[in-house]
Amino acid sequence: MARREVNPRECSLASALNVIGEKWSLLALREVFYGVHRFDGIVRNTGAPRDVLATRLRTLVDGGVLRRVRYSERPPRDEYHLTQAGLELAPAMLGLMRWGMRWVEDAPVSATVFTHSCGGQLDAGIVCTSCGEDVGSGEVELPDTGTAQGS
Repeated sequence: MARREVNPRECSLASALNVIGEKWSLLALREVFYGVHRFDGIVRNTGAPRDVLATRLRTLVDGGVLRRVRYSERPPRDEYHLTQAGLELAPAMLGLMRWGMRWVEDAPVSATVFTHSCGGQLDAGIVCTSCGEDVGSGEVELPDTGTAQGS
């Protein structure tokens, strides 16, 4: 039997997932968004194995999502802080949290609600950069890339 050649669709989502697309990476980012910057606090709040978390944090630093900030010379210890690239993940993180609360059975409601300076609760959405309107799921069009859709 002949093997079928697989040509995965290349896109920026796949590239982004190489940096952030793993459970412990996303939970570490959640903690840094919540203001937990030290390794021990991130371990405690995520439940990640220390060696796995160290690897994930290294990937996030190498990917430009987090930066290390030295807080102790003896012994050498670093904190993790969001870069601009990390800060720009806020809508995706909010969207995942909202999706989990809505669609995952028995998911806990987030203990932390992000609010605007006016006091209103933040929410993530998709907005057209041209007209500023919110975009619904039936209103998204993919560009024709010459690849078969749905095959």
